[in-house]
Amino acid sequence: MSSQALQMPRWMDLVLLPLWNLLIALLVAGGVVLLIGASPGQALTVLLDGALGSARGLGYTLYYTTTFIFTGLAVAVAFHGGLFNIGGEGQATLGGIGVALLSLWLAPKLPSVVMIPLAIVAAACFGMLWAAVPGYLQAWRGSHVVITTIMFNFLAASLNGYLLVNWLRPNGSMSVESDAFADSARMPAVHELLARFGVEWPSSPLNLSIVLALLACVFVWWFLWKSRAGYVLRAVGSNPSAAHYAGIRPRWQVLAAMGLSGALAGLVGVNEIAGVQGKLTLDFVAGAGFTGIAVALMGRNHPVGIVLASLLFGTLYQGGVEVSFEVPGFSREMVVTVQGLIVLFAGAMAMVSAPMFAKLYAALTRKSRAAQGKSHG
Repeated sequence: MSSQALQMPRWMDLVLLPLWNLLIALLVAGGVVLLIGASPGQALTVLLDGALGSARGLGYTLYYTTTFIFTGLAVAVAFHGGLFNIGGEGQATLGGIGVALLSLWLAPKLPSVVMIPLAIVAAACFGMLWAAVPGYLQAWRGSHVVITTIMFNFLAASLNGYLLVNWLRPNGSMSVESDAFADSARMPAVHELLARFGVEWPSSPLNLSIVLALLACVFVWWFLWKSRAGYVLRAVGSNPSAAHYAGIRPRWQVLAAMGLSGALAGLVGVNEIAGVQGKLTLDFVAGAGFTGIAVALMGRNHPVGIVLASLLFGTLYQGGVEVSFEVPGFSREMVVTVQGLIVLFAGAMAMVSAPMFAKLYAALTRKSRAAQGKSHG
């Protein structure tokens, strides 16, 4: 039963209900913190202060937020096409490989004004091609995209390891990583740009990829809700049979949805490889693809909601590191527990509280109509 079937207004469904679920998740998480003997108030204070209370902490939070925006958008686009893409981890890995291969090849020869756009295109294309294969297998061969994208996550990690160990690792190096890129392949860091204008900002991994992430949000909003192609994709996602009857080819829309989804996930490589590492490394995605599922779920698969959910998870990631250092008995795993509770209440159990809000709205509506009737009488 959906919230719309319960006759809830859209603002209640998209704003009030998620905030209520988040509050419940935090209360339950506070109970867990109490059980381990820590103070929920202290943990929350340290978490917020570590993530948002300083310029450096804010930089790290926005850096995590950038990655989660990319993976959240990737999941959302596939969802609107009727698909559940859980291969963001592998697609992001291929995006990083694309950035690395292009940077190692061309960065010494090209200026940054040319190299950075090429790196963005490479990340998107590698992610797109990696996601298009499961899309093709589902559309033309009947293989379920959930199964194939899971398998492709492992294949991507193996491919990355193979390339690093056998081809990209410098001779004599024991570290499983590639050569460092030339400066022209590095996405400018925000603190370096601000320093050019005389603004002091502590160093952090935050780079101009955050602008790319926000532009991706605008593009996804325009594509899904303002373009004909996006309408066709959402039509197939809502009812493939009806779309086919209307003259739409669902197979090609499945391929398009997975391709665009993979391109968005591949842009993680720009943030992580071009923006932070400056070289290809093992496991640079670090679970961001799976976090993107929770981000899209909590953000209701809308770009605005995804930005807010990404900021929340970025705060949890950065603040959780500070809490694990500052609060005795509070480990990094506790942050994962809080994230899991948020996913549980904001996603899987999102509709548990919906009947209560629907009844409250119906009661208020009846009361308002009765008051209007008395005034007219």
